[in-house]
Amino acid sequence: MGRHRARIGAHQRPSPETLSAARLNLHTLGPGEPALSEWASAGLATPDLSAVRAYRLGRVRKALRELDYAGVLLYDPINIRYATDSTNMQVWVAHNPTRYALVMTEGPVVVWDYMTAEHLSAHLDLVDEMRSAVQWMYQFAGEETDRNVRRWSAEISDMIDTYGGGNRRLALDRANPLAVLSLDRLGVEVGNGEELMEIARGIKSPEEIIAMRCAIHACETAMQKMFEAMEPGMTENEVWAVLHAENIIRFGEWIETRLLSSGPRTNPWFQESSSRVIEAGDVVAFDTDLIGAYGYCVDVSRSWIAGGVKPKRRQRDAWEMAAEQIRHNTDLLGPGVTLKELTFKALTSDPDEYRRYSVQYHGVGLADEWPSVFFKDSWDTVGFDGVLEPGHVICVESYVGKLDAPEGIKLEEQVLITETGNETLSTYRLDLQ
Repeated sequence: MGRHRARIGAHQRPSPETLSAARLNLHTLGPGEPALSEWASAGLATPDLSAVRAYRLGRVRKALRELDYAGVLLYDPINIRYATDSTNMQVWVAHNPTRYALVMTEGPVVVWDYMTAEHLSAHLDLVDEMRSAVQWMYQFAGEETDRNVRRWSAEISDMIDTYGGGNRRLALDRANPLAVLSLDRLGVEVGNGEELMEIARGIKSPEEIIAMRCAIHACETAMQKMFEAMEPGMTENEVWAVLHAENIIRFGEWIETRLLSSGPRTNPWFQESSSRVIEAGDVVAFDTDLIGAYGYCVDVSRSWIAGGVKPKRRQRDAWEMAAEQIRHNTDLLGPGVTLKELTFKALTSDPDEYRRYSVQYHGVGLADEWPSVFFKDSWDTVGFDGVLEPGHVICVESYVGKLDAPEGIKLEEQVLITETGNETLSTYRLDLQ
């Protein structure tokens, strides 16, 4: 950090008030209870966040050099989190472009925060400077949007002039077309920052896996609380709310979807939780899709039978098919395995008889990530290749919903690619309970 501070100028010195706020930052305060005691009882360590942050920033800069960019400008809050570990109202800023970060390949890391929120990065040693963001979204700028976009692009262009070493290529993960056009007018060549960040985020460090284990343990504890609370007569929303609350209690952050459904709402899949009242004997299927402790995603799925009722034969048959797909397809994972191999070797259901999930595998880290592995019958239209490496974390997906059946089964595991094979990180029992 110090090598850039002297070059930046008047912005770099946090006020005493800012430093005081930094000591109360939620990430500085840490997980707290009950998470810490539960992790200790499970024999889990907590991650060295300084090492996590340094590794992730190093991955971003490695990708910048390999793709020959002067820097990357980030608006996606997941990407900002990955590069800087700085957060602010993550869901809100995902659809309001009021917060952004710039990582220069051979220069500083700068976070432009919403209005007066610069103090939210003051606890981070690898963030060299905090500035107030230029607000050019129409809600805040109105008829002056063009003026504000020009001011914004001039500031970004100046950073590239100062630290780019003559390289005018800038990776950008997402922005309004006005922003891209404004940068173009200033001679900044805008490239695909989404590609760059997916490459950077792909391989997890050992400390990241420690953080992910904590997130998974917290999620699975919340799942058990949800299972214990679930009973006939509750609505799907009431059951789902337990998972959300218990995740937050354990240093989790938010849930990206509300994919919990019951009975006839489980087939086809992708029904979000509703006011439907759960009945005894219903399948209750869900996909956690949550951002948990330390910002790491936990993406696992289970299907249960409500009310302690013995599963019907059709429910058991669908579950056994889904469970076999999970087992078989997990066994295929390992270092050096190609995405094409997974596509054609994975066990799946006949699409003429069963509804399937949208993918067979996908990556996961701070959120769902590259790669996605589709089905062999769609290889020519959406298939692409790649190679798994140690440090990739892959979710193995299965959904089995017979076309003429009233219910479906959803299962999913989260799996680490190791030097010698794979390790299933999710540990919650797979059965119908």
